[in-house]
Amino acid sequence: RGLGGLSLDERKALGAQANQAKATLEGRYEEARAKLSTEAESAKVRATALDITLPGYPLPTGHKHVLMETIDEITEIFRAMGFEVALGPEAEWDYYNFEALNIPPEHPSRDDQSTFWVDSKADIGKGPMLLRTQGTAVSARVVEKMDPPIRVIEPGRVYRYEAIDATHLNAYHNVDGVAVDKGISMADLKGTLYEFSRRYFGPERRVRFRPDFFPFVEPGVEMAIECAVCHGGGCRLCGESGWLEILGAGMTHPDVLRRGGIDPDVYTSFAFGMGLERLPMLRYGIDDMRLFYTNDLRFLRQF
Repeated sequence: RGLGGLSLDERKALGAQANQAKATLEGRYEEARAKLSTEAESAKVRATALDITLPGYPLPTGHKHVLMETIDEITEIFRAMGFEVALGPEAEWDYYNFEALNIPPEHPSRDDQSTFWVDSKADIGKGPMLLRTQGTAVSARVVEKMDPPIRVIEPGRVYRYEAIDATHLNAYHNVDGVAVDKGISMADLKGTLYEFSRRYFGPERRVRFRPDFFPFVEPGVEMAIECAVCHGGGCRLCGESGWLEILGAGMTHPDVLRRGGIDPDVYTSFAFGMGLERLPMLRYGIDDMRLFYTNDLRFLRQF
């Protein structure tokens, strides 16, 4: 208020003092703001800091399902014996699933293979379409498309409309195989399957061959392995017999070869088909096939 009554020199000196005070205050303000900002950033860094010297958090890792591991192992065993691997469609024509395997529409063995039929209008002269009941359908395609010598195995999923229990499912896996060449005999079949059994189950496991009937082989046999749960004494898994059948086999029927365009007077053949799930059941002593499909990690982590 008294500034107007001062001389010019006094007003200049007072203005200089005011400017100096203003500069001092602004400087201190900037210092305080910078300090507060630095402290806030430091606190934020400390709150979100990552100590790179600490061990990392373990990430859960999975592994192949026991059935996929079994398929890989079986495939390697047969590859070592000179077999190739072939795959086929799960939705199959009636012709390849039945007729090409010597199972005409009126054959009684169809009664044991109740299946899931597919409503398909794409009829190409091979009958209606269904979810395949046996991996042998791939063998029919292999015999039709390949020229001898043939040595092929065919792993894959199959379907049957049946009651589910400890040893039966309506969707499971088969591993089928076929060999076609000149001079193939039952001795070759037994030697191949015995060698497979020795490599997969070990030389101490007992194996049993018995005559059996399958429409696409003649003669036919069934191969059973000593039960791993009761060791031949009889239990729920093996139906109190001490044995569990794992495959059917035999010398391929001449009509099956003829339908594939192979002369049975020149070439002979053997074929086999095994239920995949029964193999780890026998190896590890598992008494219920349904355990493979319940996704119980307590069970799956054992393999």
